Amino acid sequence: MAKKLRFIIIGAGMAGMLAGIRLKERGDHDFTIYEKGNSVGGTWRENHYPGLACDTPAHSYTYSFATNPEWSAFYAPGPEIRAYFEGVADKYDLKRQIEFNSEIAACRFEGGRWHLSTTDGREDVADVVIAATGVLHHPNVPDIPGLKAFQGPVFHSARWDHSVPLEGKSVGVIGNGSTGVQIVSAVSKVAGKLTHFLRSPQWIMPCPDLKYTDEDKAAFRDDPAKIDEVRNGPEAAARRARFTAAIIDMDSPELAEIQTICERNLEESVRDPILREKLRPDYRAACKRMVFSAHYYNAVQRPNVDVAPGSIERVEANGVRMKDGSFHELDVIALATGFKVDQFVRPMEIEGQGGQSLDALWEEHPRAYYAVTVPGFPNFFLLNGPTGPVGNFTLIDIAEAQWGYADQLIDLLRKGECDAVAPSMAALEDYEARRTEAAKRTVFASGCSSWYLDKYGIPQVWPWSYDYFRAVMAKPDLRDYELTQG
Repeated sequence: MAKKLRFIIIGAGMAGMLAGIRLKERGDHDFTIYEKGNSVGGTWRENHYPGLACDTPAHSYTYSFATNPEWSAFYAPGPEIRAYFEGVADKYDLKRQIEFNSEIAACRFEGGRWHLSTTDGREDVADVVIAATGVLHHPNVPDIPGLKAFQGPVFHSARWDHSVPLEGKSVGVIGNGSTGVQIVSAVSKVAGKLTHFLRSPQWIMPCPDLKYTDEDKAAFRDDPAKIDEVRNGPEAAARRARFTAAIIDMDSPELAEIQTICERNLEESVRDPILREKLRPDYRAACKRMVFSAHYYNAVQRPNVDVAPGSIERVEANGVRMKDGSFHELDVIALATGFKVDQFVRPMEIEGQGGQSLDALWEEHPRAYYAVTVPGFPNFFLLNGPTGPVGNFTLIDIAEAQWGYADQLIDLLRKGECDAVAPSMAALEDYEARRTEAAKRTVFASGCSSWYLDKYGIPQVWPWSYDYFRAVMAKPDLRDYELTQG
């Protein structure tokens, strides 16, 4: 008879919801999802800043089993994406198995099972733990001298304060990744003056500002093949193949093509030659995470917008002083400064076999075998874990493939073929050695600073192709795993 397992899923964002739905489909109904927030949606609950949108085509940013013909645009706005996940949670009746406002403090593997405790003192036990905590959820607040002395409102993009009026105000935006670009594009329409602080300019990939009409939505409802065409048709496949080839080989013609597109976008979009040079990066396109925008270059050319390149010296009571001595008077500061991307499941205290600490294993940098499993931490599975293709492909595709991989390992437990499964340390070290060498040849290592890099400047991301990712996720190589009984 199949062994009945008890599961705990950490996080009710995209990946945690996926795990819950797939477990229910397998008949594994004994699970609880612990969510530190008050609703589902993960990053789409945490982020609600002006201009928020997904830079992955909307029809590609849905579960394969829960497509959505009602998207309003090719690139969906954030509130719609959050509503989508809320709707999926209701459709699959997940919320009755979610413990909201419940943050896990510690996980300990003892006596063949995982023992978990929450920050408010509750305890639970499970055979299997699915860590679906995401990557972008611990805000990175920069250590800028004087920041706390600023007399106006200051908030991180993931903690946006909608009670602060921006109309007619002098607003400073620090940070110019996708979030900063989206905020500038939106807030520049209402601010009296907006200053965008650019420590390092970004290449901007143009993208269509395509809105779906009622007729388009009806066509998607009537013919699901039209949705699949957007998700997996020749145009989508070519776009994915070009980007994959570009990032894994910095000397590829595909990267040269992307560079040409970005350069042309800058040259043709920005009229003022002085502003154009302020916005021109000194590194190759795609070295940092690609920024897609149909509006940013128009926004920074509005008369109420100023671009401030270079480094900030300090924040003063009423503005920002640059290292070149210039001063920008401000009423509000918005920090689009990203997240602490090396946290993953931390600050949870996680102990594996023999009291082994995950923090100790991750002292140099977070690592997991093919981004899913960790030696010494049996029956513990990460979705969108360290060194996965977080900047390469759509995260939902990644999570679905990783779940398929993890589920095959979990099936060994269901069938009683073992009581515990984890990769060997040799397998992880071999994977890390191969991955590190390949990562050094990616465009991420071509000469820029980014959140992809560890303290040694090595990209902590997936350095291979989409096809290779799908291939290794298709079936675990059990020669790299330790299966134990009792």
